[in-house]
Amino acid sequence: MEKFSYLNRNNLEYIEQQYQSFLNDPNSIESEWRLFFEGVEFAQSLSKDSALSTKEIDVYNLIQYYRDYGHLKANLDPLRIAKPVSDNFDLKNFNLSDKDLNEKFQVGSIVGLPNAPLKDIITKLEKIYCNTLTPHVSGCEPNIRRWFHNEFEQDKPTLQLTPELKIDIYKSLAKTESLEKFIHTRYVGTKRFSVEGGDALLPMLERAVQSGTPLGVKELVLGMAHRGRVNVLANFMDKAIEVIFSEFEGNTIDSSEYDGDVKYHMGYSADKQTAHGPCHISLAFNPSHLEAVNPVVCGMTRAKQRRNKDTEDRKTVIPIQIHGDAAVIGQGVVSETLQLSQLKGYTVGGSVHIIINNQVGFTTNPSDSRSTRYSSDISSSISSPVLLVNGDDVEACVRAMDMAIRFRQEFKKDIFIDMICYRRFGHNEGDEPAFTQPLMYNVIKKHPTLLKKYTDKLVSEKVFDEKFANDFFKEKIDNLQIILDEVRKNPPDVKPIAFEGMWKGLRRGKAEDFQKPFDTSMSKSTLLELSKFLTTEPENFELHPKIKKLIAARKSMVDENRLDWAMGELLSYASLLYEGHSVRLSGQDCKRGTFTHRQAVYFDAKTGEEYCPLKHINEQKEFCIYNSSLSEMAVLGYEYGNSSTDPTFLTIWEAQFGDFANGAQVIIDQFLCSGEQKWARMNGLSLLLPHGYEGQGPEHSSARLERFLQLCAQENMQVCNLTTPANLFHVFRRQIKRDFRKPLIIMSPKSLLRHPDVTSTIEDLAEGRFKEVIEDPYIKDLSNLETLFLCSGKVYYDIDKERADKKSKKAALVRVEQLYPWPKAQIASFINAAPKLKNLVWVQEEPQNMGAWHYTLPQLMTLVNELGIKKVQPKYIGRTFRASPAVGSPKIHQKEQSEIVNKVLQYF
Repeated sequence: MEKFSYLNRNNLEYIEQQYQSFLNDPNSIESEWRLFFEGVEFAQSLSKDSALSTKEIDVYNLIQYYRDYGHLKANLDPLRIAKPVSDNFDLKNFNLSDKDLNEKFQVGSIVGLPNAPLKDIITKLEKIYCNTLTPHVSGCEPNIRRWFHNEFEQDKPTLQLTPELKIDIYKSLAKTESLEKFIHTRYVGTKRFSVEGGDALLPMLERAVQSGTPLGVKELVLGMAHRGRVNVLANFMDKAIEVIFSEFEGNTIDSSEYDGDVKYHMGYSADKQTAHGPCHISLAFNPSHLEAVNPVVCGMTRAKQRRNKDTEDRKTVIPIQIHGDAAVIGQGVVSETLQLSQLKGYTVGGSVHIIINNQVGFTTNPSDSRSTRYSSDISSSISSPVLLVNGDDVEACVRAMDMAIRFRQEFKKDIFIDMICYRRFGHNEGDEPAFTQPLMYNVIKKHPTLLKKYTDKLVSEKVFDEKFANDFFKEKIDNLQIILDEVRKNPPDVKPIAFEGMWKGLRRGKAEDFQKPFDTSMSKSTLLELSKFLTTEPENFELHPKIKKLIAARKSMVDENRLDWAMGELLSYASLLYEGHSVRLSGQDCKRGTFTHRQAVYFDAKTGEEYCPLKHINEQKEFCIYNSSLSEMAVLGYEYGNSSTDPTFLTIWEAQFGDFANGAQVIIDQFLCSGEQKWARMNGLSLLLPHGYEGQGPEHSSARLERFLQLCAQENMQVCNLTTPANLFHVFRRQIKRDFRKPLIIMSPKSLLRHPDVTSTIEDLAEGRFKEVIEDPYIKDLSNLETLFLCSGKVYYDIDKERADKKSKKAALVRVEQLYPWPKAQIASFINAAPKLKNLVWVQEEPQNMGAWHYTLPQLMTLVNELGIKKVQPKYIGRTFRASPAVGSPKIHQKEQSEIVNKVLQYF
């Protein structure tokens, strides 16, 4: 059948050309062709006119088909429910028949069988590609395919399974099963999300360490969901069993400081000793939101590689992402994260992916949860190789991991291990799986455990006897009981692990830290020197004419002492670099800026070469700026991982428009805003979210300020809506110079980027500090003030423009630059200075059910009550309640905006 042809029988001219090249220089052709043409028998099969035997081509096609599709026929399902596909391997599909089985073919040399009968070639192909471990690499690049063909077709596997190694594998399985059985009987019905059925995961992780360290691996960073996590913590990460049992007993970390999380979300770190030195293992904390941790793990890995000064080879730290079969193909963040894998700003030199493929997603069968044959087919989006392995063949699983680690170190690419296994119990231990998978669970009930199967195998091989196995297992159970008895008598003091490694010297921020000013000043002379980097054209560089004008304009800003938003931002980075801090900024189009304001990177108009002025300020520190892929969730998750690992960097993520940030809502809710309170994981990630109502419609107006404010509590982050370049300068400096880290959310401007009034002086940057509240510049004496307007963001300038000829001593317009933590003392000072105050009004351009109003209202009501002026109840001016953030018509937008301004002006 033609569809099975790899070489067209009629295209003999090409083959003859290859043969002539072989005769002239055997090294001039690929190794497979060289093997194909080698051998006297093959040469003699050619006639005088060099007509090639078409049968050799047919057998060659058969070999290639086994290489590419042998997995269809492989023994991969331990339950033997999924039936292998064998029809396609019928000899007639390759123009062959049973009559050819005893005929000898030189092409067998490709798989190490020169001049061998067809039946022997097929037998070897079946053994290689249709066994319990098989590659799925047909979509990979030729050099990768050859690498795997060589791995599988060599006479002896690279990893030799010595008796000592087999005993290590057995012990790993015994520790795994003993813990599961012990917890199952001592904590009946308690959720632990057992690894049973996928027990081979533990020996695989051990193999990752043992295979990696000789190849330069110093650290592994793991990300995984709940399935098997408790066992990984105990038996791979070596987390104290006492602590794990204490968690099962209901004891948690000190609730006066942290809220904690369930035991199967907790992370951990530990060192494992090997013959090649220690290997540090980090297991990332994660929520129940499946696969959300993937980009976080990659960001953590990148930060660790940078710390190791391993930014080229990236061999010292390997991320291992452990997936579920339904989630890996169902959750979009997996695809988003894969697309980051080879991007300059995000590559980590390849991840090793393990799919714990238990052939069911909660209660959903594969036929209802994916449209592909394998859950690992998601790998095809980046042409990543896949190793399919039967989870009941633990030795094959260990070989797969060894191969995966070696591949990753050689090719710097992602690789998947799709471990087809099963789930012995329901989704959790209180679930009844037979409701929805009755046939599968009838099989599972009768299916021996992996430990039982492997024990029997090693006993039959005389590696050890049954007594050794029984004694070892009993010892583990007995030790667990001793530990549990002690825990119940004397529960251990469980403390969070924080402020170690790169976090040493830092502390947890507290409420009082936000009630006192923090010095972020810098000498004027230094700032003027730094401004030269931003106002000088690079030599021997062909600038775009408009960039030349921009540089000249920036020089004029410095000369005239009127710095715009971009200059305030760039000088903040420059100042930090000068002082020895590094900066990382990423996001869609951030090099230029969505609104063409930043222009942090110049591009040579003739060569396309890049030049970044900020990279030349401090050669010892890094200014990293990367245009990201068109992703919110994965990129923000990546930067969270980066920031939570390395506090020495000012790490910033910029959304193209703030409206699109909700594409990363899981990262914002589950990691950014709550990670400190749940896991004692601090981070200083800053978000720039363009926000403001300018008539661009409902998807280009709002960063959903209200949602961030709703998440604010326990001093978990800072939310700002800034109106001056100086405040941006100081807030970024404050972010990295304090001795604690908190996320920073900035509603950044759009139209204000070039607004003539939105400027700051060098003195504002040099002598000032961050201002949580900015007073009305026209009113210093508030003794006759009757109306105090509070606002935040762009709406201030809309009002200020129209009140130019309506200066009044009876009304003041005050900007709240930091909404959370709420600057209570500063606002109280304005109220206390106005004894005649009658009206306290919050003004915003967002709808009444959005923006800051529902957050500020209770804050203001509490304040007036505390100050004893209950008669002054907070009022609201702004848009009405809306389902959509903004109208689509610029005309209607302008009408609504004018109504807001006019209502305010009535008080002046």
